[in-house]
Amino acid sequence: MMQHGVKINSKLPQAGTLTVVNPYDLSPIAEIATVGEQHLDDVLSSAEALYLDKDNWMTVHQRVQILQKAAEIIRSRVEDLTNLAASEGGKPYLDSKVEVNRAIDGCQLAIEVIRNEHGDLIPMGGDQYSANRAAFTLKEPIGVVVAVSAFNHPLNLIIHQVIAAVAAGCPVIVKPASDTPLSCIAVRDILIEAGLPEAWCQVFISDKNSTATQLVTDPRVSFFSFIGSAKVGWMLKSKLAAGTRSALEHGGVAPAIVYPDANYDNAINLLGKGGFYHAGQVCVSVQRIYLQKGHADAFVAGLKQLAEKLVVGDPLSDATEVGPLIRPKECDRVHEWVTQAVKAGAKLITGGNKISDTCYQPTILLNPPLDAQVSEQEVFGPVICIYEVEQMEQAVQLANSLEVSFQAAVFTTNLDNAFYVRKHINASALMVNDHTAFRVDGMPFAGLKESGYGTGGIPYTIHDMQVDKMMVIKSPNI
Repeated sequence: MMQHGVKINSKLPQAGTLTVVNPYDLSPIAEIATVGEQHLDDVLSSAEALYLDKDNWMTVHQRVQILQKAAEIIRSRVEDLTNLAASEGGKPYLDSKVEVNRAIDGCQLAIEVIRNEHGDLIPMGGDQYSANRAAFTLKEPIGVVVAVSAFNHPLNLIIHQVIAAVAAGCPVIVKPASDTPLSCIAVRDILIEAGLPEAWCQVFISDKNSTATQLVTDPRVSFFSFIGSAKVGWMLKSKLAAGTRSALEHGGVAPAIVYPDANYDNAINLLGKGGFYHAGQVCVSVQRIYLQKGHADAFVAGLKQLAEKLVVGDPLSDATEVGPLIRPKECDRVHEWVTQAVKAGAKLITGGNKISDTCYQPTILLNPPLDAQVSEQEVFGPVICIYEVEQMEQAVQLANSLEVSFQAAVFTTNLDNAFYVRKHINASALMVNDHTAFRVDGMPFAGLKESGYGTGGIPYTIHDMQVDKMMVIKSPNI
């Protein structure tokens, strides 16, 4: 079993240990040192000292070199990183390999952003008060970044938070999910190997939640990046020190509206992938599908056939398409929600049972009650709910009925339908003839309402972690 030491700038003894297990068979795979309240000052003061030492900030050229080397190292270790992410997070091997390759692209994207970033010329001289002046802005790092991450994309989420901070020139302290710290540690070690000075990226695996809260809310933190549950994210934001900026990425109950004129085969394949990918443990996973009454039977039958062919099992097998839930209690919770929905009147099309303590059958429910948990809350499991509506306008109304709002989808061959949904849907992004979980790392990725705050995506995160400092020059010769 692997052993990992404390990854912070402190010589104090570790607070304790954390055992990381494979979520499929619950076998232990690593022992990780944890840190406590006694480490907080060392961690934060060392990060703050780096930021305050402006004469020794990393130049753009130095950051580019580090990110280029990091991308090269990741490319040389795709197999090892794939197995690491799959073993700790449970995402199937083939999907985990995609995540590792995205990490390479993420480094390259960050390089492109900072190579091309520039300030702006601010108009002057248009009135007597600004005469004889020229003004421009330049980018500077905002300060110390604290990033708190989630388990479901153990490598790529760290890329979005940590690589963005390094690209922006910010010292970063990262707290990975306790279920999946190994990929985060691997990224940090790769950055150090690529030339990043050690203190610029510290992995903070806290002994308890209160320690993490103290870290996040310390006044030395300039930017807080959070990916995880809405309950925790909004609570932490409410406690931030004055002046700390933030970005929150929570979950949704992603809706997809399928018009009768849609290509059903295409919709079934894409929505099935978007709903059952990573066992539904994706913040924009397809959860609600709306179809017009009288046009649902063929779609339901096709999605049922797809679900029942999926291979559920060991994430380290390249044959597996759906892996485990992250913890046995999550498998129990999903089963409880599905059972309650069926008792309340939902028709169970397929699935509805635990395969083991950690794996759940891909499940389809038809017309669950609108007040059921599977209709109102993020399932974060391999469950797709289908609803029949009298008119398609009603589908949009139902899609908008919750206090979460993230990505949505519409399937249609009629552009008027697509633009109607675009105009009326509560969502930050609408996928036309694609599933709700589509994402590339350069696009804006934003939860609205209770689903988040600010905009994710590597270019947007880099910009959030910087400030535009303006300089105004006065001269009679201007």
